[in-house]
Amino acid sequence: MNILEKAQRWTTAPFDTATQKEIQNLIDNNDIDQLTDRFYKDLEFGTGGMRGIMGAGLNRMNKYTYGKATQGLVHYMKQCFPNKQLQVAIAYDCRHNSDTFAKLVADVFTANGVKVFLFDDMRPTPELSFAVRHLQCDAGIVLTASHNPPEYNGYKVYWNDGGQIVPPEDVAIIDEVKKLKFSEINFKENDSLLTYVGDELDEAFWNASLSNGTFASTQGREKLKIVFTSLHGTSIKLIPEALKRAGYSDVHIVEEQRIPDGDFPTVASPNPEEPAALKMATDLAEKIGANIVIGTDPDSDRIGIAVRNIEGNMQLLNGNQTMCMMDDFLLKKWQEEGRLNGKQFVGSTIVSTDLVKVIAASYGVETKVGLTGFKWIAKMIREAEGTQEFIGGGEESFGYMVGDFNRDKDAVTATLLACEIAADAKTNGSSFYKELLQLYVKHGYYKEHLISIVKKGIEGANQIAQMMVDLRAKPLTKLDGSAVTWVYDYQKSEAKNLVSGKTKKINIPKKLQYLPGQEFPDNNIEVCFIFQEWHVFSFRYHRKPRVFDTL
Repeated sequence: MNILEKAQRWTTAPFDTATQKEIQNLIDNNDIDQLTDRFYKDLEFGTGGMRGIMGAGLNRMNKYTYGKATQGLVHYMKQCFPNKQLQVAIAYDCRHNSDTFAKLVADVFTANGVKVFLFDDMRPTPELSFAVRHLQCDAGIVLTASHNPPEYNGYKVYWNDGGQIVPPEDVAIIDEVKKLKFSEINFKENDSLLTYVGDELDEAFWNASLSNGTFASTQGREKLKIVFTSLHGTSIKLIPEALKRAGYSDVHIVEEQRIPDGDFPTVASPNPEEPAALKMATDLAEKIGANIVIGTDPDSDRIGIAVRNIEGNMQLLNGNQTMCMMDDFLLKKWQEEGRLNGKQFVGSTIVSTDLVKVIAASYGVETKVGLTGFKWIAKMIREAEGTQEFIGGGEESFGYMVGDFNRDKDAVTATLLACEIAADAKTNGSSFYKELLQLYVKHGYYKEHLISIVKKGIEGANQIAQMMVDLRAKPLTKLDGSAVTWVYDYQKSEAKNLVSGKTKKINIPKKLQYLPGQEFPDNNIEVCFIFQEWHVFSFRYHRKPRVFDTL
C-alpha cells in the first residue's frame, strides 16, 4: 500500500474528527514530505521501547499508536497469565501530553479488565520499575522520550520482574500488536479498576534508594557542597528530598531549571551527556565553589556528573568514568562489610569500557556483559536470582543501577552514590577526580571518546541501513595505520579474525568473548570492530598491556 493510501485510511472511522482533519489537511496541501514521514513505517519497539514525534499517523505517537500497543500488550498478558486478575503500573514524565496519554493507556487496560495503578503526577522512570515489583504487577508502562527533543514522546514496557521487556516477550508483544486493527482497540474505560498512587510509593522508593545508595561508614556529608539540576524534568520530585534524608544539607538547585517543563527552555537538549546542558549548573558550581555537579535527564534515569579536576576546574565525566568509580566504590564497601563471598556480580554492556571487568576482577567479582541497554542487565539479574547477588551496573550512556530493588538505570540512587563517593574522598583528603586517577594508576589508563551522529526521517533510516550493509560487505581493515584483527558482528553472532580467517561464535549476553584484560606484547595492536544496528559501529584497540581505548 502506498503512502497516500495509508494516509487516506486515517481520514475515516475509526479515527476521531481531529485526527481525520490533521491528515486531510496534509493531503489537501500535498505535503508529501510530512505524509511520507508519518506513514512510511509503523513505530516499533527498540532498545528503549517506542519513541516518536507526537502527531497523527503510523510513525507518530498518538491516541491510536498508544492504544494499539496497549491492546496488543493486553492480549499477550492474558496468554501469559490466564485466569488471573492482571495488574499494571503506569507512570509518566514532564513531556507535553504525557498525563493525557497516560490516562488513555490506563483506559485501554481497564476497558480490558486489567487493574491499573496510575501515578497521580509525573514521576522518574526508575520509580515505575520499582513500583512494578512493589505492587506485584504483571507489567508496567512509563510514558517518556528520555532526552529526545520536546516534540517527542514514548512508551516503555516493563515485565513483572521490573525490567524492560526482552526476548521472547518483546517479539511476542509486537506480533500481537501487528495482528490488530485500529478498530479493535477498546477505549471504553472502567475506572472502578483504576487506583491513583503517589506519596506511599515515594516513601517506599526513598527508603529503598537510601538503603542501596548510602553507607553507614560515609562521613562528611554535611560538608559536601552540591549543585543539582533536574533540567526541567521529573527528578525534582525525588532527588532533593533523597539528598536531604541522606544528610546532604549543602545542596544548591539551579532555580532556572527547577520547574518541570516539556519545552526544556534553557537547554538545546535536556541530555546530561552534553556539557552544554549542564552549563548553568557548572557556572553555579564555579560561583559558589561546589565540589560536585549532578544533572539528570527528563525522566531521571540518566545522570551527568561534573567534578573538580587537578586544576580545580569543573569537568564533566563520561559515562564510563562514572560507572567505574561507582563499581569500585560499591565493591570496596561490600568488601569492608564482609559481604563478598564469590557469589556476586556487576553488570555491563558490550559498548562500555572494559575497565569495569578489571576492577571487578581485582575484588574477585564476576562481570556479566550484555547487549546495549539496561534491559539486558535486568535480564542478567532475573537469570541469576537465587544463585548470585547483583551489586551494581551501568553503561557508557550515563546510566547506572545500584542493587536490584528496581531493574532499570536510576539517577536517583546513582545521585546518592555519587555524593557518597565525593564525601568519602573529601573526608579523606582526596577528591572524586583524584580517586578516578588512582583507579587508572592501579589498573591502567582507559580512554574513551563518544561521537553522536543524528540521522532523521526516512532518509536517515536509509542511510543507517546502507552503512550497515557497506560495513558488513567491506569492513575496515586499518584504523589510523593499525591493522584490524577482529570483526565482531552481533547480527550474525560471529567474530572473524581478518588475519587468520578463523571465526568464532558470539554468545552475548551470557558469555563474554573479547577479553581485553589478556596481555599482549608491546607494540602489538589488536583492533576489534563491532557492528550493532543501534550504535552503527564502534571499535576498540589495545596498544600495550593494560591499556585499552574505545571510541
